[in-house]
Amino acid sequence: MPAPSQSAQAAPSATKRRTRTLAVCAAPLVALFAVAAFVPLPFVIAQPGSTTANVLGVHKSKPVITISGAQSRRTSGQLRMTTIEATGPDSDISLRNVISSWFRTDRAVMPYGSVYPVGQSDKEIEQHNVAEMKKSQDSAAQAALRYLHRSPEDVKVELSLADVGGPSAGLLFALGVVDKLDGDGRGGDLTGGRTIAGTGTIEPDGKVGAVGGVSLKTQAARRDGATVFLVPKGECSEAQAELPEGLRLVPVVELKDAVGSLRALVSGGDVPAC
Repeated sequence: MPAPSQSAQAAPSATKRRTRTLAVCAAPLVALFAVAAFVPLPFVIAQPGSTTANVLGVHKSKPVITISGAQSRRTSGQLRMTTIEATGPDSDISLRNVISSWFRTDRAVMPYGSVYPVGQSDKEIEQHNVAEMKKSQDSAAQAALRYLHRSPEDVKVELSLADVGGPSAGLLFALGVVDKLDGDGRGGDLTGGRTIAGTGTIEPDGKVGAVGGVSLKTQAARRDGATVFLVPKGECSEAQAELPEGLRLVPVVELKDAVGSLRALVSGGDVPAC
């Protein structure tokens, strides 16, 4: 029998070398993933939060909106601000946490910096969120009074909502002030008696800004009985991604858009959709 050729003899040896090379290369990767599974990562895990704060009502024994210097209307229906519940700033989020949350529709993996200011202590973060809420309330009052052509020197608006931070309730605060002072403009309620939820920051000139966690907020809103959800127009796609059945999305760019859409809902007129 002829002796095997040199190339045939070399093949098994080369195969073994490739196998050893792959094994050696794979070992650090396995170790890396093993370590990454437990090393804290710069993410926050969020889920649908509470929508119990009705800006037209009372929260913790105090009216959310108090108006002086003008007649305040008695209202029906609800304007519910929406929230997300997120892991705390000091929580250790591992790769395992990220992967397990990634494929759940009722969870969201968000960059740490999109939820909390980077490099600040828990106390500083809490102070930041309180300051953002106060700024949001001031902007909402200004936007509502400007929309209604009311002078802030004559009409005073006090907004109070304990234990909630951040700017994302601005739109709902402004709508609450409009409803308290003017309703739908025809003697009825701006809500039409509905439970309406929403989210969005607001500027004193009435412009509505984007927020985070919209798809989680829509789930929370529908869970708690809302049938209409006001969403910053630029976040329509995210809101539609996990939209619960029975919840109607209404896009908003400015405060006047939101007021016009709610009035149209009451009167049976055309209402924009995402």
